Amino acid sequence: MPAKAGDRHRQGQSGPSGGKAVPPRPAKAVSKKRDEDVSTEAGEGLDEWAAAKTLVKPPDQLELTEAELKEEFTRILTANNPHAPQNIVRYSFKKRAYKPISYVDQMAIHFSLNGNMILKDSDEGRRQKIRLSTAVEKASVETSAGTSEEAEIKDEESTGDTQAAGEEETEESGTAEVAEAAEAEEPPPPRVKEQKLANQFNFIERASGTLNNPMRERACQSEPIPCKNFSTTAYQWEIYDAYVEELQKIERSKEKEKSKAQIAKREEEKKKGRKLTSLESQSDDIMKISKAAKIMERMVNQNTFDDIAQDFKYFEDASDEYRDQQGTLLPLWKFQYDKTKRLAVTAISWNPKYKDLFAVGYGSYDFMKQGQGMLLLYTMKNPSFPEYVFSSESGIMCLDFHYDHSYLVAVGFYDGNVAIYNLKKATSQPSYKSSAKSGKHTEPVWQVKWQKDDMDNNLNFFSVSSDGRIVSWTLVKNELVHTDVIKLSVEGTTVQGPEGLQLQTLGCGTSFDFHKKIDYLFLVGTEEGKIYKCSKCYSSQFLDVFEAHHMAVDSVSWNPYHLKVFISCSSDWTVKIWDHTIKTPMFIYDLNSAVGDVAWAPYSSTVFAAVTTDGKAHVFDLSINKYEALCTQLVVAKKKNKITHIQFNPVYPVVIIGDERGHVTSLKLSPNLRRMPKEKKGQEVKKGPEVEIAKLDKLLNLVREPESKAEK
Repeated sequence: MPAKAGDRHRQGQSGPSGGKAVPPRPAKAVSKKRDEDVSTEAGEGLDEWAAAKTLVKPPDQLELTEAELKEEFTRILTANNPHAPQNIVRYSFKKRAYKPISYVDQMAIHFSLNGNMILKDSDEGRRQKIRLSTAVEKASVETSAGTSEEAEIKDEESTGDTQAAGEEETEESGTAEVAEAAEAEEPPPPRVKEQKLANQFNFIERASGTLNNPMRERACQSEPIPCKNFSTTAYQWEIYDAYVEELQKIERSKEKEKSKAQIAKREEEKKKGRKLTSLESQSDDIMKISKAAKIMERMVNQNTFDDIAQDFKYFEDASDEYRDQQGTLLPLWKFQYDKTKRLAVTAISWNPKYKDLFAVGYGSYDFMKQGQGMLLLYTMKNPSFPEYVFSSESGIMCLDFHYDHSYLVAVGFYDGNVAIYNLKKATSQPSYKSSAKSGKHTEPVWQVKWQKDDMDNNLNFFSVSSDGRIVSWTLVKNELVHTDVIKLSVEGTTVQGPEGLQLQTLGCGTSFDFHKKIDYLFLVGTEEGKIYKCSKCYSSQFLDVFEAHHMAVDSVSWNPYHLKVFISCSSDWTVKIWDHTIKTPMFIYDLNSAVGDVAWAPYSSTVFAAVTTDGKAHVFDLSINKYEALCTQLVVAKKKNKITHIQFNPVYPVVIIGDERGHVTSLKLSPNLRRMPKEKKGQEVKKGPEVEIAKLDKLLNLVREPESKAEK
């Protein structure tokens, strides 16, 4: 520690000689005291703002004259940027033109500065924190050491004053020596702090402000709602009583609603005055045991028709071995219903999931005798009564089962409507039906076909009608939405209309079929006898036109195995087999009567069956006989009855045939009509679609060879 003022004076008078030697004091404490004195001399404790601020010129500052310094530059600050472009345009896809953009970015950045602040949580921030803490600790240690040394020196001085005069001289000499040592070890002069250059262009100190309009409030106070505090204690029995009372109220209201509904039902029944059908009038008790009753009914039928059931399962006509390539149809069950005696069978279709179940549509082909129609579903397990019964206001002309959802049946009516029946629902009405608003056909619908679901997984089916339209019906949100796929226009049949207008007549579609592999390809038969090869992709053009028959095409169907072959039948007594790449038919068969329907067999590519209006069924196998039918059999009596439709069962060797009296007859094919490839010794029998395709190709090559030779 440095000496006091009195001690300095004494040191200046006395020299270094004489006196007792005093140990030298630490230099750090002396230098620290000096630093404190220097700081107080420099004006420590004065306010910084009171000190005069000196502006230091940077070396690279421009030197301007007095006139240039006094010159004022006025700038008006506006919200709009004068340099912002006002003629930017962008392309509008909605209006298909370039449109100017009204909104332009007006912001202009005049000055930006990157700060040098350091986050406390960053690595550099932590390092600086550690350095500051260590420096503070060192300073505290030094100050504590200095204070302890000062206390020791003061104790020594106090004891020295009480001593004798001789000892004072020694002390003086000792203090002189210590002072000389301190002067010899003077600390370096304190560092002068670097003055930071003040920013002469900083306008922060100049305050500016604008007067804001004071906020104005407008309020109104209404009279307070009268309130009353109420409190009580709710016990368990009070809560229980409240719940019981509420439940009693609900039960009373339900009883009132039931009584109202019953009264309304009675009034409706009185107004209608119609008797309920036997199916609708079944009581709840009967419905509970309906499944057991159905099983019992089937068992009784099985016992009743036991001989037919045995024939269906096991009987094979042994006489086929002695008939040279001839076969027969063995009659099995006959399906009939009392209410369909005066209706004709207009459509037949097997269920894709349940192989013993088939649907029958009833209507009338006579234009003068149109009335109600019916949709019945029969099973071979119960031939005495239908499984499902649906009645309709108009006659049913066609139907088709959905392949994946076997409970959905698409139906076309004589009045031009289409509908979807859901077998899972107990109602007798269709679940979805078209109307005049939703684009129904204007003439009878002759055929409907389910198609694969569209891109949005919606169910859809196609329909063809005499009005010349082929329509796609899509089930969207419980509504049938129609789309016209194609219109059948007859070439070269323009009619002169009123005021010189050229009107083109439309072809009348009677049947159609979609290709088994190529989704977009389909065939359409017309009343004019033409067959159009169409695509879903083209709505106004046909891929090809076949001059097939002289009268209406009653049915057209693709071969289930061969991709190029299709068959057609007509009222002109003929059945023709075609290759869709060739305009002329490959095979022509004259059956001596109008052909109502034709169908390919599911088990062979060369077997097909046709029915004629004289009551006969014809079964052909091209691989055995290319010229004549293997079986021509009378199925119904000729008197005032005609066969209308035929269908092969997909699994069993059975066909079902419908007639104009409303009867459906099932018949079993004899072994000659379903002959499979024979086994050869030492070779395995090949089966499958490849064998069937090769079998039909072989026949087609025999027909094509003479044509190719003639061309050469």
